[in-house]
Amino acid sequence: MYKLGQRVIVVADHFEQNLPIGEYGYIIAYDRNADNAFDYVVRLPKVNKNVFVPAGDIEPEEVLLKREAERVEREALIDYALATHNEELFRRIMNGGETESREGTGKEVQSREDFIRQVNLKAWI
Repeated sequence: MYKLGQRVIVVADHFEQNLPIGEYGYIIAYDRNADNAFDYVVRLPKVNKNVFVPAGDIEPEEVLLKREAERVEREALIDYALATHNEELFRRIMNGGETESREGTGKEVQSREDFIRQVNLKAWI
């Protein structure tokens, strides 16, 4: 639940109210009516009106700024990894920080004959 007076950004318009997506507003009231689909009353200074919005249509400004900063940082790291031909860094970024260890998997590399023997055995069953 957002605080009263908190600055939020309109990110969606699920009820097609012609909300200005991308514009900021301030939470001025909670809608506590259980029969209503809207959660907040938001003041939009750009269009000079108050609107009822569900919680999914707005995001706090801090969350959006943090998400954008993470995206820019990730893109910069990808560009750096490509420019320096750093394959390990590139794979780590693309896999979301998980490092892929080949020797830690516990599986040994099979020879070609063993693999064909296993496939034929499964096909026989």
